[in-house]
Amino acid sequence: MITPAAHHLAELNFGELRHDWDDPRVAEFVAGLDMVNALAARSPGFVWRLTDEDMNTEQVAEGGAFGGNPRMASTLSVWTDAASLQHFVWNTVHRQFYDKRALWYDAFGNSNLVMWWVPVGHKPSVAEGLARFARMQGQGPSATAFGWDWLKVAGLMSGGQEKG
Repeated sequence: MITPAAHHLAELNFGELRHDWDDPRVAEFVAGLDMVNALAARSPGFVWRLTDEDMNTEQVAEGGAFGGNPRMASTLSVWTDAASLQHFVWNTVHRQFYDKRALWYDAFGNSNLVMWWVPVGHKPSVAEGLARFARMQGQGPSATAFGWDWLKVAGLMSGGQEKG
């Protein structure tokens, strides 16, 4: 897989939980977060992830990018390339959590994903990711904001994986 020169792959995924964070119906999801995030951090190709504290501020603070939604769950991370992210998402325990997403997320929250290239060393913001997501929703996927399918069509990801 090819990554544009001097760039890494940023990804933002987000959704609204069906129930509050302390509800037993999302307990398995909540209990697995630290494990999945630690696995990501140890994965080949992982570069950076917005800290839990900073992400929580973006999710629940009135001035945050998600406008104070107490049920928002999101991740913003950077990877060296699409192959590394693809492996983590589809070939680790993360896949088990992904496959159960409909149990924990409202329908609106099952496929809110955007990826884009960032210069090496750049740490994107949630606002930047949401702007990319809005662009992709309004104009369709392109080299500036895309999902799994665009990576496949562009020849930047191996086939055979579900779209996310």
